[in-house]
Parts: sequence; structure tokens; C-alpha cells
Amino acid sequence: MDLPTTFIEKYEKLLGEKEAAAFIKSFSAPADHGFRINPLKPKPKELDYRQPTPHCQFGYHGQVSGKSIVHQAGAVYSQEPSAMYVGEVAKPHLNEKVLDLCAAPGGKTTHLGSYLQNTGLLMANEIDSKRAKALVENVERFSFTNTIVTNTNPDVLAQKLPGFFDRLLVDAPCSGEGMFRKDPAAVGYWNIDYPAECAKRQRTILAAAVNNLRPGGELIYSTCTFAPEEDEQIIAWLVSEYHFEILPIKKFPGMDAGKPNWADGNPDLQKCVRIFPHHFQGEGHFIAKLKKPGDNLGDSNKRPEAISRNISSLTRDQQQLWNAFAKETLNQPRLQKLVNFKDDLYSVPEQTPNLDGIKVVRLGLKLGTFKKKRFEPSYAAGLALQPNQVKNTLKIDQAKWAKYVHGDTFSVDPGIKKGWYQIICEDLPIGFVKVVNGTAKNFFPKGLRFNL
Repeated sequence: MDLPTTFIEKYEKLLGEKEAAAFIKSFSAPADHGFRINPLKPKPKELDYRQPTPHCQFGYHGQVSGKSIVHQAGAVYSQEPSAMYVGEVAKPHLNEKVLDLCAAPGGKTTHLGSYLQNTGLLMANEIDSKRAKALVENVERFSFTNTIVTNTNPDVLAQKLPGFFDRLLVDAPCSGEGMFRKDPAAVGYWNIDYPAECAKRQRTILAAAVNNLRPGGELIYSTCTFAPEEDEQIIAWLVSEYHFEILPIKKFPGMDAGKPNWADGNPDLQKCVRIFPHHFQGEGHFIAKLKKPGDNLGDSNKRPEAISRNISSLTRDQQQLWNAFAKETLNQPRLQKLVNFKDDLYSVPEQTPNLDGIKVVRLGLKLGTFKKKRFEPSYAAGLALQPNQVKNTLKIDQAKWAKYVHGDTFSVDPGIKKGWYQIICEDLPIGFVKVVNGTAKNFFPKGLRFNL
């Protein structure tokens, strides 16, 4: 890989010539690949589990096709091995309120949700609207019912939800030095001043984010860069400016400690984790875990506020349509508060705060849409509902699955009664179809369709 001369000179000075030589050489090696399994889904039998990642209980080295049944059904998430350790360090407890502030495309969000097990509240925010759509897709594939996706500036979230969250993850936008092998194009927009520019933006994001965290709550900060300006120096600034305590992080073989001499000399910076590709089987990462001053555990008995003036209870007609659909199709699924949002029916997490002024992209689990005198179940519900929660299920083979993800209709047994069916392939729920006269009508989202 042709690295900028100024990049090489910078790390020769920081690491020393001998260490820097091994570091620079690592950029010529192939990028590492991995995947995480989704604990909310059956473990796929056909994947290669011979190389588990010791630092992530859900992780494995290897590759999974994005055009596979296990990927479409949300049983796995492709993620390089180093990035997996961020979610492991963050590791929320059941029933916590968690904010993933810079969440797209959803790797860390799906990892956080794997630990929450659809309890508590997970808010995943992405300021870029296009990237927020990809975030929604991954949240839906992983079948989360406790997750709200927002598209809002961190300053607004800080103002609207002060001290609300128990745990906060900031996987900060950065100079991307650690991803050069995975994304060689990133080398093209790097320059010697870029890390300092990114650090300025990171401080702006964090200055807002600390207000969202309750006293005693935990902040996990990560980047995919080696730059001290964006790593140790940011943590030193958080400690100096906001009096956060740096918490120790377990270091697995090949992981390095943070480097105090690359910041203000605070020895506690050694508690952070650096991942260098010439020491560890993965790409470059930096991870820190901090505790906010104070020990306020929050008021868990506080009565939830109204969600938003734009979100309403169901009308009488909507309630009748939903009741009719649920009676005919479902087996008393465990749903939370039902609300109407732009003619869509959502099951909303019980701990949802007031969201006025916050742009919501996904509000909990979208169950479906109210249309003229009918209710149409959503693709997200078809993925999230367990087969035992649905009265009508239909097992299909890979050939019919290929038709489904392409958006085609396919034939079924003419004796099957008319109605909505959750289709199952390789023991995984993959969506809803409507069966009429021996034909399964396809409702796979147009924007997600693909050819094999």
C-alpha cells in the first residue's frame, strides 16, 4: 500500500524506527474479516465456527456473504474482529437505557442490542440521513423491539434528554487510519492535519454527549484511528474538562495499552486499549471506558412521559383493524405500548422518553401499516416475531427464498387457506407473504431486493 510520506514519518517518530517498520509493513497484508452471530436467532449450522474470537463471545474470524439467507434473516453481522471489542467493552446490562450516538451502519448497535436482549431502551442515533437508513435496516434485521433510531444533532439530544442514559457509546467519526487496509480509498483523503481536524469535531460531539449521561454512568469512546490527537489526547481532555474517571479494560493477547506519553502523561491512560494490526489479528482501533462523576442511579420508578405530540393512540377503526389481524394471524406476541406514527403501528419500549424535537426514523418495532380498511404487516415484524408467536407459518426452500428476495411471487400448495403467513427458511423467519389461491404475494421491501 502506498502510504503518504508524512504518515510514515509521523509514526516513525511516535513508535521508533524498528516498531514503525513492522507497523508500516502490516498495511500490505490483507484485511481481516469476521462475523458475529445474533443470540436472538437460531445459530446457523452452515457457518464456519473453527476460529472464534477470544475477545468477543459472539464473534468468529471468517466471511459471510451479504446475499445469504443467514445474513438477510439477521442471524449474523459481518464485522472485522477489532471492531467487535468495542461492543464487548460497552456490554450493557439488562434493562439499561443506552445511547449509541454515532451509530451507522449499525455494527456496534447490533452488538449492544445482543446484550440488552430486547430489554430496557436502546437509542441509536445517526446525523447523516442516508446512513440512518442503513442503520434502520440492520436494526430490523437483528429483530430488536427495544430500539429507537433517530437522525438528530448531538446538541439537540443533549438538550432534550439530559442525564437520561445509563450508558453511552461514542464511536467517533475519525481520520480512519485503522481502516486503510479495509478501505484503501481512505488513504486518499488523509493529510497530516486531518487528525487534528477530526479531534476538533470529536470534542464538539463529546461536549454535547456528556450531558446525556447520568451521574455515575459509563461512557465508551472508540475510534478506528491510530492518531494520538483523536485517542489519548481526547481522553485526557475528557478527564481534565469533565473529571471523568478512566476505567480499566481487559487486554487480550496482542492488544496494547494506551500511551500516556502521547498525551498529558496521565498513567491512567494505560487503562485504554490500542489495537495495532502488526500485533493483533484485526484492523486498527482505540477504545476507552470512562465513568461520569457522581453516583446517581436515576429514578427507575419515574412515570414515563408522553412520547410525542406527533405520536398518538390508535383510533377506534385502527384498533379494530389491528385486533382482527392479530386474532387471525398471531398467538399473543409479547408487545409493549402500541402507538400510531404516520399511519404506522409501532410497539414502543416502555422506557421511551418524550421525543418532541427529536427526528425519529424508527420508533421501536414497526408492526405494520394501516391502509384503506386493512392492516398490512411489516417486513420488520416478519423478522422479529418468533414462529411460535404466529399462527400461520410457511416453510420454503432456497429456490423460493431466492424468488422472495428478488420480489417475485411464488406458488404454494393450493390447499393452503388465504391469509398472511410468516415464511421460514432454514429455521429462520424471513418475512411475511399473503397467500391467495395458491400464490404467495411478495411484500419484501423494494429497496432491499437483490439477485443471487
